[in-house]
Amino acid sequence: DMPSSRNVFLRLALSQRVHSTSFVLQARNRKDESPMRIGFTGSKKVGKAVARNKAKRRLREIARWIMPQEGQAGHDYVLIGRANVTATTNFSAMQAELSTALQKLQTMP
Repeated sequence: DMPSSRNVFLRLALSQRVHSTSFVLQARNRKDESPMRIGFTGSKKVGKAVARNKAKRRLREIARWIMPQEGQAGHDYVLIGRANVTATTNFSAMQAELSTALQKLQTMP
């Protein structure tokens, strides 16, 4: 029985998080070997719908490049957009940030 995505997001809100310049990464270990799951979100603070969608598209794209190599099976991840920054930060800088954020998570208790 798959929990609703709202419940998954709420559960992740209580989990580990890494704040980087252009987004926040949350992660939770489901303690199984199922494929990783990745979600994307941005509050109204990110801007109106157009800005939120742009931020999420950019987050999806960096995730597409980085997560297959560096994400871990059995984990849920959520990337949260930040106002003004997610939509404008240099793309390769964001990829490097995601890489660093994932490494930080792996060293957290």
